[in-house]
Parts: sequence; structure tokens; C-alpha cells
Amino acid sequence: MKVIITENYDEMSKKAAEIMIELVKNNPNAILGLATGSSPIGMYQYMAKDCQNGGASYKNVSTVNLDEYVGLTADHDQSYAYFMRTNLFDHIDIDQKNTNLPCGSAPDAQKECDRYNALLETMKQDVQVLGLGSNGHIGFNEPNTPFDSLTHLVDLTENTIKDNSRLFASIDEVPRQALSMGIKNIMQAKSILMVVSGKNKAEAVRGMVKGEITPALPASVLQLHPFVTIICDKDAASLL
Repeated sequence: MKVIITENYDEMSKKAAEIMIELVKNNPNAILGLATGSSPIGMYQYMAKDCQNGGASYKNVSTVNLDEYVGLTADHDQSYAYFMRTNLFDHIDIDQKNTNLPCGSAPDAQKECDRYNALLETMKQDVQVLGLGSNGHIGFNEPNTPFDSLTHLVDLTENTIKDNSRLFASIDEVPRQALSMGIKNIMQAKSILMVVSGKNKAEAVRGMVKGEITPALPASVLQLHPFVTIICDKDAASLL
């Protein structure tokens, strides 16, 4: 587990983008596992800028995303499909047919989980980007999710609903469920790249890097992965 500590969010974003850009340049057919939330936005902006300036090309790249809210259509402005288009896909030369997310509006959630698991069987991520929840969740794998879990329907915790409510008009509008890659799906990636910033994540970072490996802190499982890079700003690293 390699930990890189940066001065601030912008430096963290730039460093993470450099890693992603180099990977795509070295492997133009890469399968990128992507994440949403505020943590990777800066990284996506640097990736887009690089692509627009003649850097890495995403024409033959495929993507798989970690998760999606249940009940939101892909064009809902709080869906993760919409987030990915507005923050990355619309600004790079990717073929959007090669971008994959769980479908939050699928009529049968279990069937959709099975479909996504089958897809992930054939699409092993060259890198999986992760953020980190203040309670140590990765994707929407909340505390005490089994380490052998696959894509599943998740009831979001009050902690996560509260964390995500800042993006909605009111807390009542935050979906109560999501479809999320399981921990086993995440751990199948050849490499993991985590971006994490802010003092409110410091306790989770400490537990992930130095604590016991336990489902009570889902991110602690990353200690078992052979190729993990964690890029955090000094606030997030303040308890290391």
C-alpha cells in the first residue's frame, strides 16, 4: 500500500490524473473502474484538460462505475450516470457506448445486479478509482459488508444519506438505496487508486492504513490488495 500525501485537494487531483493518464497512454484499450462523489472531480478535470490538449486518447477505453442510486434515471441530474457525463465523458473522446454503470431505474434490482456481475466477469479493471466514506465505506459497501460480496442492492446508512444530502435540495430527496459493486468486484482490479481529502476522512484513513482488517471498516480490506495507491491531502493524512 503506497500512500502519497499532498498539500491540498488540487495537488492530490493532479497527481491522481497523472497516474490515470500514464496508464491510458501505456494501454489504449484500458478498462477503467471509475467513482463519483466530490473526491475525483478534480482528477477528472485534469484528465479532460489533458485529452483536449492532445494527451491521452480514450477512443478505445472502456469504463465500469462502482455504483448508482436506485430510482434515478440516467438523465436525472443527481444520478451517477449524469455525474460521469458532465464531469468526464462529455469532455473526452470516449465512445459512450463503452461506458458502463449499474442501471438505477431497472425494474428488477436483483436481475440488474446479476447483469452487472456478469459484465464485471468479462471486464476486469486495470485500475479501480475509489473515494472513501467518513465511515470507511468504499463504493456503497457500508460497514459490515462481507469481503466476498458482489454487486448488490444496498440500504444506505443514515451517515451516508447525511453525507450525500449536500448535493440534493433536501435530505428527503436523497435515495435510500443504491446498487453497488461488492468488495470482491473491487478487489479483482489489477490496481487500486484512492483519492481522499479533508479532515473528516482522517479517522477512516488511519483505520484503513494502520488498523485491523475488518468488515467494520470496509476500506481496511485494501491492505490485502497487492497494488494500492492512496493519494490524500495533508488533512486526510493528519492521523497517520
